[in-house]
Amino acid sequence: MIKALLSKITRKQLIIGGIVLGVLFVGFIIAFAIVYHKREALLASTITRVQTKLANDYQIDLNIGRAYFSGLATVSLENVNVTPRGREQLAGVKHASVSVKLFPLITGDVRLGQLRAYDAHIRLMKKDSLSNYDFIFQEPDSAALATDDERLTEGDDSAINMARTINRMLNNVLYKIPEDMELRNFTITYHDDSTHQRISVPKADITNGNLTSAVFLNDNKAAWQVSGKLRPGKRQLYVKVHANGQRIALPLLERKFGLKLSFDTIETRLSEVYWTNNERLHIKGEWAVKNLLIDHWRIAQEHVVVPDAHIDAEVVVGEKHIELSNSSTVTVKKLKIHPYFRYTTFPTKTYAVGVETPEMDAQDLFDAFPKGLFESLEGIRVAGRIRYKMDAFLDTSNPDSVRFNSDMEQKGFKVNAWGKANIPKINGTFVYTPYEEEQPVRDIIVGPENPDFIPLNEISSNLKNAILTTEDPSFFTHNGFVEEAIRSSIATNYKEKAFKRGGSTISMQLVKNVYLNRNKTIVRKLEEILIVWLMESTRAVSKERMFEVYLNIIEWGRNVYGITEAARYYFGKHPSDLSIGESIYLASIVPRPKSGLYSFTWSGGLKPYILPYFRYIGNIMARRGLTPSDSSGDYGFYSVSLRESLRPERPVTIDTLQLDMPPTDFDADLEQMRGLLDRIFGKDSNQTENP
Repeated sequence: MIKALLSKITRKQLIIGGIVLGVLFVGFIIAFAIVYHKREALLASTITRVQTKLANDYQIDLNIGRAYFSGLATVSLENVNVTPRGREQLAGVKHASVSVKLFPLITGDVRLGQLRAYDAHIRLMKKDSLSNYDFIFQEPDSAALATDDERLTEGDDSAINMARTINRMLNNVLYKIPEDMELRNFTITYHDDSTHQRISVPKADITNGNLTSAVFLNDNKAAWQVSGKLRPGKRQLYVKVHANGQRIALPLLERKFGLKLSFDTIETRLSEVYWTNNERLHIKGEWAVKNLLIDHWRIAQEHVVVPDAHIDAEVVVGEKHIELSNSSTVTVKKLKIHPYFRYTTFPTKTYAVGVETPEMDAQDLFDAFPKGLFESLEGIRVAGRIRYKMDAFLDTSNPDSVRFNSDMEQKGFKVNAWGKANIPKINGTFVYTPYEEEQPVRDIIVGPENPDFIPLNEISSNLKNAILTTEDPSFFTHNGFVEEAIRSSIATNYKEKAFKRGGSTISMQLVKNVYLNRNKTIVRKLEEILIVWLMESTRAVSKERMFEVYLNIIEWGRNVYGITEAARYYFGKHPSDLSIGESIYLASIVPRPKSGLYSFTWSGGLKPYILPYFRYIGNIMARRGLTPSDSSGDYGFYSVSLRESLRPERPVTIDTLQLDMPPTDFDADLEQMRGLLDRIFGKDSNQTENP
């Protein structure tokens, strides 16, 4: 084929082609000669532009003692200093030389070939509230920085093509990694009013992409070994950090944030970066750590040790979304988890989150828990097979449409030994200790031995139905969790931009009170969820017994615990005699029991602000057949009368405004409850709210 093509080329065409190539070659030589002779001027012009941009955009002075070409494509710099205006010097280097690769320059890519740096330093200084590095946290105008091909073409000129933007950012990092480097006497120091840290690197080399370095912390108190394989041109990196059998600690985190963090070895790998259909950018990598220790009072009461963890991750970036693929895998011992996350920016912002595990031996789940993470579950032994799947989706333009689904498949699951939690203990008499401000109040015997303990069948049905309606309407039918309550919680918390609603069931409240300590740590909620699942899925405790214990231990006022104490304290009654009005009132103060007395006037009646609550809850109970319909619509509101000895003194003048003022934003709390109960029961309950 090639011979046939050559045979068709005439001598005249060959001459013309040769002339064209010759002209191009001569033009290239001339251009190269011009650039070569003017390169010093070009270098000076480039430095001036950089200095001007740093000064204008970040108020940083860049001073260079001398800059010159020391080779065809090598620039040498001497006595370079970087100083934010009005602050301490940030960085400096006595001598550095940098060479760039020529061929990538043709396409506009600046890729480093060699880097030499001697006597370099970075000094991070903070005094009071001023630092010499705060410019780092200034937000750049990302829309202005994006190139034309990084913008979306769907009508919104300000929207960024995320795939091309991240690809450009990744290139900017990778292409600045030299394949050959010689670094000598490099130090990083951090100093503030209470902390001083120093990291020194006497020697770091990259030879043909092979990284070797030693890092010393605080004048050789700790020595780290850093090695790796760097192939930035192929978009591949591998770095390993260890300390020759010793633990690597980060004391700065402990001094600044109280976080103890240490490990034996950590490895990270960028294995592959590629495009599909020139639209989706795929980034694959790995991360592994051995004997990771985490200790912080907000995370767990005891330090948490992860002996071995490995993450295989694939991030996929498109024009309008970034996604952690569900092919990603987190491995801890024999436990494998496939997480999923997707964030979309256009046309509306949406979030999708998912977690899935393959079918596995149930014991593998509990064996994978790091030591110190879930104290109450230590020693548990289970049998059977399990598989878990959860997915959630939130459209920020319509938070109330949030989706949440959770499913735990079980095959022959059972508990052979309960460990520290001993969930079945509440089937008999036990001692419950309530806490106030992390201090024990008193011991309460939960059982017939306590004269204030009352069996479930002796408690007024008015009280039981009111509590179930307000706290957990589907308690006797759910498996410990109510997905509708979780969906409502997500929607409310997003709209409020704060944690306003938790979505706890009676099962979860019982577990929190009886089985868990009062340490407010992040993992306690996860521990609560696990114990609820164990209690409900194994039927270790009946629903009736759970509800009975719950009503006998929950707080209803200052040092008032259990329904017997509450009925006697507020109304001088036995729990079996509580009216519908008294029951709705007691249900209303469960979320904030210490504010209960504020609801009453000096005459013993309830303040007007609570009347809409009575009407709303009463109407729902009537619709469900839990109480007779009240034609007046007040459901016993006006018959509730506080015990006389608890009533405040009669004021000299009656301030009607104070009668209408709740202790907190009661209307907002009521609206949150409406949101959940309306989703469960429908909105017909509002139709008869006002008689």
